Amino acid sequence: MSTDNNGRSVGLDRVLVLEVARVTEAAAIAAARLRGRGNEKAADKAAVDAMWRELGRLAIRGTVVIGEGERDEAPMLYIGETVGSGDGPEVDIAADPLEGTTICAKSMPNSFSVLAIAERGGLLHAPDMYMSKIAIGPGYPDGIVDLDAPAIENLTALAKAKGVPVSEITACILDRPRHADLIKAVRDAGAAVQLIPDGDIAGVIWTTDPGETGIDIYMGSGGAPEGVLAAAALRCIGGQIQARLMASNDDERKRAAAMGITSINRKYLLDDMAPADVIFSATGITDGSLLDGVHFRGDVAETETVVMRSKTGTVRRIRTSSRIIAASA
Repeated sequence: MSTDNNGRSVGLDRVLVLEVARVTEAAAIAAARLRGRGNEKAADKAAVDAMWRELGRLAIRGTVVIGEGERDEAPMLYIGETVGSGDGPEVDIAADPLEGTTICAKSMPNSFSVLAIAERGGLLHAPDMYMSKIAIGPGYPDGIVDLDAPAIENLTALAKAKGVPVSEITACILDRPRHADLIKAVRDAGAAVQLIPDGDIAGVIWTTDPGETGIDIYMGSGGAPEGVLAAAALRCIGGQIQARLMASNDDERKRAAAMGITSINRKYLLDDMAPADVIFSATGITDGSLLDGVHFRGDVAETETVVMRSKTGTVRRIRTSSRIIAASA
């Protein structure tokens, strides 16, 4: 571990890997208490409160670059907020305490808590707006898919690289009316479509293991914060992502400019979105294909977490049993 001129640590410490996992575990447990209750706001608040509390205990000097919105929109984990004990390395933080609020409220599959911590300057500072994305897993030539290419070209190129017909390619797309033309184009090309109701971070991660998930490519638009978190995961486990912000009005363009984005039409690659050493952690809230959800057994909460680090390329799956002293613990 290196230090700065004041003797304070810089760069990520491997000890942080387990500490980051504890943060997402706490947020997942808090949200899981409210799954299936139909109250998205309450579940999200519980997860945010728990993550904020646990981040305050970490030996970091952290700045939230992806969070719950601007300061006037969120009381905590807002963009620009400083978190941590004030000791340790300076880091950027991307947080989504409850990925899939609707999924959790309805107790549907694939809701989880997500956190990425990177060296300062290691994560794209993206405003909360839509972002167009395309992503595939590792093992392909750079640029084999292109955000600006028609769906049929991307699907054909990917199928050729895999050595299979297009009919054996499956694209993951958020089930939204805005994607009607894209869904039609994918099906017209001969590929299959896996629609998901929410949670496009998982959709991107699924592309890294198509043999297990059945997903070869992610396509479509979703939240920009989720795009950065997905890129952080790909930085750790490999893959490609291209993205572009989709400002819908002058207010969004001004917000982007305030965050240092000089070209709203810029196409971002993985190295632009997550260029530095990063630790990524996700803990399941509801059972899903990526992670098991929280299971309560008496006064014990059982969780499953995947935590990875880009510098070492390590991916750990951690099953934890935590004794719960009180509902707020």
